Amino acid sequence: RPSIDRGRRPHLLSALRPPQSPASSSRMAAAGKSQELIQQLLQAEKEAESLIATAKKNRLAKLKQAKEKAEEDLKAFREEQEKKFQKEMGSKAAADPSAELKGATQAEIDLVKRDYEQNKDKTVQYVISKVLDVPTQLSATQKQALMMGMA
Repeated sequence: RPSIDRGRRPHLLSALRPPQSPASSSRMAAAGKSQELIQQLLQAEKEAESLIATAKKNRLAKLKQAKEKAEEDLKAFREEQEKKFQKEMGSKAAADPSAELKGATQAEIDLVKRDYEQNKDKTVQYVISKVLDVPTQLSATQKQALMMGMA
């Protein structure tokens, strides 16, 4: 049953369509609702992909920013260490190595003199005691040697 409007030709598809019953119209409404839900899911999926892409871009930007900051910090650290090194090397280059050696040698000489002064009296007493401690008796070995020499 094609619907015919006055002055217009009926659409071919509408002429081929069977008449709609109340059950088929509820099926059509459910199909339309399903289609709407599918569209919502597709839209949500697109939004999620967009969020993920944005998050990835932000992450890469933060990584790049962190890398640049680390490079700046490293550059500043290197410059600071180089200045310290140059300062130390400059002071060492200006210092006279022979004067440093002379100072160390003098310290050693002073240490030896101090030890000498501390132990001088004890050493003299020890040597004197050994020189003056002369045994007046002959040991058994000395007696035997004398006896063999006479025989």
